[in-house]
Amino acid sequence: MKPDLFRLLYMMKLMKTILPIEIFPIEDDGYHLKTTLLVNSKSANVIIDTGASRSVFDETRITNYINFDELEDHDRLSSGLGTNTMVSKKVTLDKLQIGDICINNYEATILDLSHVNTSYEKLDIAPIDGILGGDILHYYNAVIDYDNRELVLIN
Repeated sequence: MKPDLFRLLYMMKLMKTILPIEIFPIEDDGYHLKTTLLVNSKSANVIIDTGASRSVFDETRITNYINFDELEDHDRLSSGLGTNTMVSKKVTLDKLQIGDICINNYEATILDLSHVNTSYEKLDIAPIDGILGGDILHYYNAVIDYDNRELVLIN
C-alpha cells in the first residue's frame, strides 16, 4: 500500500464519529431509529430520518434548550411528516453537538412535532426533541450500521 493512501485511510479512521442508535418497532410493520445529541450542551432525543430533507426540532420541546423569545417566524412553509405544509419557525442554536462533531451557530428549523410525540405516547415510547435529517446526514456521509446499532458520521 502506498504511504499516501495509508495516511489517508488512517486519517479517515480518526475522523469517524460513531453514535449508538436504538432501533424500536413502530406498530407491526416498521422501525424507527433514535439517538442522542447535545443542543446547547443539553441532551436531546432525536429520530434519524434519511427521508427528511432537514434536521428539525419540536417547537414545544426546543424551549428546554433556548429561550422562547429566540424563535423567529420562518418565511416559508415546510412539507412532510404526514402533512402537505406546516408553518415553521427558525432559531440559531449556539451549539449542536453530535458525538465528536460540534456545529456552532446551527440554523435550526422548528416545527410542531406534537403529532409524532402523541403517536409515540400511545406506543409507550419516550418523546423526541427533534429529527436528525438529510442536511446533516448527507454532509457527514452518514452510514447506518444496523448490525452494530450505530450511526457512523465522517467529519
